[in-house]
Amino acid sequence: MSRKRSTVTKEKILSAAGDVFVEKGFRDATIADICKRAGANISAVNYYFGSKEALYQEAWRHDFAESVRAYPQDGGISDNAPAEERLRGQLKALIERISDENNKEFFIAQMEIVNPTGLLEEVIRSALDPQRDKTLTIVRDLLGPKATEQNVSFCETCIFSMCIHPLLMQRVRRNTENVGTPIISDDQGTFAEHVVKFALAGINAFRG
Repeated sequence: MSRKRSTVTKEKILSAAGDVFVEKGFRDATIADICKRAGANISAVNYYFGSKEALYQEAWRHDFAESVRAYPQDGGISDNAPAEERLRGQLKALIERISDENNKEFFIAQMEIVNPTGLLEEVIRSALDPQRDKTLTIVRDLLGPKATEQNVSFCETCIFSMCIHPLLMQRVRRNTENVGTPIISDDQGTFAEHVVKFALAGINAFRG
C-alpha cells in the first residue's frame, strides 16, 4: 500500500468513526459500521489503530484538531490585545465551534459525560487543559492582582457554562426536533457579544 493511499484510508476511517460515534455512541458503534462508511476493509482498523478503543481516542483527537483548525481558540485576536478583546475572541470562537453542525468532538465529549466510558478522560484533558490555562490567564488579568485562584476558577466556569449549556440544548433540539427547548439565537455574533458583556459585568463585580 502506497504511503499516500495509506494516509487517505486512515483519514477516511477517522472521519467515518467520528460520524458513527456521534450517531451511536462508543458502545453501540461497531467496527463493521465504521469500515463500511469509510469504504475500508475491517482489518484496516487493527492495522492502523489496533483496537476499537484506540480508534475512539484517535477519532476524538482528529475531530478536535479539525475543529480547532477551523475555529482557532484566540478568534484571531492578538495575545497583545487588551484582556477584554482576548476574552471576546475566545468566546466568539467557542460559540462558532459549538454551533457548527459538523462539529463532532464537542458532541462526543458531551456523550462521555452522560454515558462515560473512561476512554477519553485523559485524551480530552490533555487537549483542553492548555486551552483552559489561556482562558484562566485572561480572567486573572481581568480580575486584577488581588483575585484569589478560587474566584478565577469560578468566573471561568461560569463564563463557559453560559456558552456550552444553551448551545448544547439548541443543538439537541435541532437534531431531535424537540419543540420544548427554545432556540437561543441563530445570530452567533449577537449571542457571543451578549455573553461577553454579561461575563465582563460579572467579573467586574468581583474585581479586586
